[in-house]
Amino acid sequence: MRKAQTDHPLDRELFDAPQEERWREWLRRIEAVLFASATPVSREDLSRVVGQGVSVELLIEDLSADIEGRSFEIARIADGWVLRTRAIYAPAIREAANVSHQLLDLNEFDVAVLAAVAYHQPVTRDGLKDIFGKEISRDLIGRLHDRGLIGTGPRAPRRGAPHTFVTTDQFLVAFDLETLQDLPDRERLEDAGLSKVQ
Repeated sequence: MRKAQTDHPLDRELFDAPQEERWREWLRRIEAVLFASATPVSREDLSRVVGQGVSVELLIEDLSADIEGRSFEIARIADGWVLRTRAIYAPAIREAANVSHQLLDLNEFDVAVLAAVAYHQPVTRDGLKDIFGKEISRDLIGRLHDRGLIGTGPRAPRRGAPHTFVTTDQFLVAFDLETLQDLPDRERLEDAGLSKVQ
């Protein structure tokens, strides 16, 4: 088995190539990095594979235009970008591929607790208990954590310094949000019957 060559540093600038060829190579590099990553890739990380002073945003725009009409797209998530399948192809993927283990499969109460975390983060289990009027099980918190939708936030500044919970970039990806500011406003939640999230 041949080993990949790693002894040569990456030629970021590509000074020996004509400008058009350089741009095309930088597009391929951005595409390769996004393709290989399961999580959003930051501007800082993408800038490591292109020339100094090259606009990652312009490369992303050009790459998005290049793949227009394909089954996948580039999405802005938090402070980075991710390559993902377009939502219209979800039924085909579910039909042909064994991806059932990747589906969120959350019940209504799980989603309500997840929404409470999103709107009140960082929030403790006691804070969630105050919102819902009942204890939130460690199992439910564990399920949301195992799916990568929530993570541990800073310790609460009170006696015992309990853990808080916050949403993750995977939460943004799963619900097709760029940032938490894209969450629906609370009035819309109440209209949808999720009035427990105050």
